[in-house]
Amino acid sequence: MPGVFNPFVHQRTVLLTTYRRDGTHVGTPVNIVVDGDRAFVRTLDTAWKLKRIRNNPTVEIAPSTVRGKPTGPAIGARARVLGGSESDYASHALNKNYPILHGVLVPLAHRLQRNKRYTLSLRPSHLGPTDFETGKIRWHPRALTEMREVPWW
Repeated sequence: MPGVFNPFVHQRTVLLTTYRRDGTHVGTPVNIVVDGDRAFVRTLDTAWKLKRIRNNPTVEIAPSTVRGKPTGPAIGARARVLGGSESDYASHALNKNYPILHGVLVPLAHRLQRNKRYTLSLRPSHLGPTDFETGKIRWHPRALTEMREVPWW
């Protein structure tokens, strides 16, 4: 369904909710850029949200204040860590929308701290590739005999 991220086109900050292994949710305010049916956010290599996304790519985004107070309803999405030319494209989009913050201050701070920057792509959960298509489906040993998927946690 095109236009799922339309409410976020003029939104500067969103609350990115990721999930721990035990299922509890953790919200983090991040800057967002919308590009058609996907959105981009940036994070550090040492950020826990990146580690949680690698374990469970299911996230929610909701419009929020800079301090992370939600101001609207959340939308389910799937996150993916970008690399190569995709990451360059997303970084350029973030730099264009936030020239001072993401164009100068964030890269400078990351260089001084010697951290690596990662760009995440968000797609609505019903549009993104399924776990089975990406080969990241998690099966419990009983699931193969019972022919059903068991939660990964």
